[in-house]
Amino acid sequence: MAGPSAGAILADLGADVIKVEPLSGDPMRNTARPAKVEGSLKGYDFCFDVDNRGKRSIAVDLTSDEGADLVRSLCAEAQIFLCNLLPQRQQRFGLDPETLAKANPQLVHATITGYGSGGPESWRPGFDVTAFFGRSGLYDAMREGAEGIVPNARPAQGDHATGLALVSGILSALRLAERTGTGQVVETSLFEAAVWTQASDYGITAADRAPVRRRARHEMIVPTANRYPCGDGSWVVFNMPEEAAWERMCRCIGTEHLLDDPRLQTIRDRFHNMAELVDAIDEALSARSRDEWGPIFDKHELIWGPALALHEVVDDPQAEAIGLFPTIEHPEHGDYRSVRVPMRIEGAAIGPKGPAPAVGQHTAEVLGDAGLSDDAIQQLLDDGTIA
Repeated sequence: MAGPSAGAILADLGADVIKVEPLSGDPMRNTARPAKVEGSLKGYDFCFDVDNRGKRSIAVDLTSDEGADLVRSLCAEAQIFLCNLLPQRQQRFGLDPETLAKANPQLVHATITGYGSGGPESWRPGFDVTAFFGRSGLYDAMREGAEGIVPNARPAQGDHATGLALVSGILSALRLAERTGTGQVVETSLFEAAVWTQASDYGITAADRAPVRRRARHEMIVPTANRYPCGDGSWVVFNMPEEAAWERMCRCIGTEHLLDDPRLQTIRDRFHNMAELVDAIDEALSARSRDEWGPIFDKHELIWGPALALHEVVDDPQAEAIGLFPTIEHPEHGDYRSVRVPMRIEGAAIGPKGPAPAVGQHTAEVLGDAGLSDDAIQQLLDDGTIA
């Protein structure tokens, strides 16, 4: 989903994005959990839609000479070629930077791989759970304490972060191509993007090569930068590392007696008694629900956030205020909400330009625009080169 997500962002920004699929369609179609909806939207692939909305789809057999020729001919007129094929496969189909530059010297050639195009493992296929979360150290760093199990990532988290990284490279490369008249080759990988998301850790680890301390809740450095359950089972997260926050927090949640405890007078004291402190705060917060605590936290100027469930975020007033879930109009299925890309430009209409296409929905249209006659398109259909 990393490459397609980058294409979806470009489509939201206004680009004409042509999605090249195999004759059977992108293998990610209809693989996610179905949405619990009824009516005309029942069975619609909302997950695929997020990464492919606003695009035009052509279905091409790349393994045939004619199919590869078609894609290369489209690249000859394009500004950007965005690809998630491994370099070896790009060369097999004649879609590598050197080959495409012969017909289009100003082309921006952009690639997402699992681990990078160089090095001993450039051949290795990568998914976000393996290359982004696993190989980068992120899974290990997120374990709960020294004995915690490896957590489970939500779908395509790494893909979407990597897609954003590639888009930033593409936009910079477009600027360079315009200024110099020379095409550019852009690349990122799931592995690289994941390491960058952990740059705060790696800034230290790259220097000392020491293992990162994985801290459980009862092992945190300060009690005012931790996560706690409320009385209704919902969780809240605090991030107040400064000394002054300790008194504010105690007066807020009704644990003023802890302020006079001789064992808890300094940050070091509290660190050495963290397990007992966390239990005491857990007990205090159990007196109210998360929604009851919220105004109280705000009154005492605590820096906190609710650990919302996904279905709660969709109805969050703040999400609504910033238009985080725009509506897409589907000509057959009706209206539905999707997810906005995390950027805004004042005065620019950034957002979904329409739903994801069906497999090969625009094959004839795109090839016709490229100059192929109706007879030539029909022959390709008859030969099984396109669908």
